[in-house]
Amino acid sequence: MLIALYSFLFIINVVAFGLYAIDKRNACFGLWRIPEAVLLGLAVLGGAYGAGAGMLLFRHKTLHTSFLITVPLFFVIWLAILIALCVIL
Repeated sequence: MLIALYSFLFIINVVAFGLYAIDKRNACFGLWRIPEAVLLGLAVLGGAYGAGAGMLLFRHKTLHTSFLITVPLFFVIWLAILIALCVIL
């Protein structure tokens, strides 16, 4: 079970990081943007580390309060879930 969860979290974090990169590039060139709900939804579903890394590395969405609160909050929540699962299992 943990291997499946770790695999899921790895994939969703890579996807989140990639989408932040794509959205930043598109923002610079005035192209179609990825909806904020998608970017925040990835953090909620477990991609908070990738989303946070993308925010910091690409300096993207760092002035939006919703992102500054949601991404770190769900990083902590997912970290607590993983620690709890490791202790239980």
